[in-house]
Amino acid sequence: MIQTVDDVLEALGPIDTRLVREPVRDYAAVPIGNGAGDGDRRRVIDLLGPTPVTADELVRQSGQATATVQLVLLELELVGRIERHAGAKISLV
Repeated sequence: MIQTVDDVLEALGPIDTRLVREPVRDYAAVPIGNGAGDGDRRRVIDLLGPTPVTADELVRQSGQATATVQLVLLELELVGRIERHAGAKISLV
């Protein structure tokens, strides 16, 4: 039974140290951009209505990147302006 970190280290002790790499310590977050601008947001909202559509259709019709459309949809969902339907469709509330 393992109860402490020392128990884990004791169990791992027999492992050949040549098989263990040092962890990479120079991690840097990848910038994801500035988000959706007002024009991008407006294009996606204008395509939404009471009739459910898929996110793929919104991407195709808006000409925006998939990430931008998904970001706008997430923002709209967080403020309660869209409704999710069966078949991964979305409509305005």
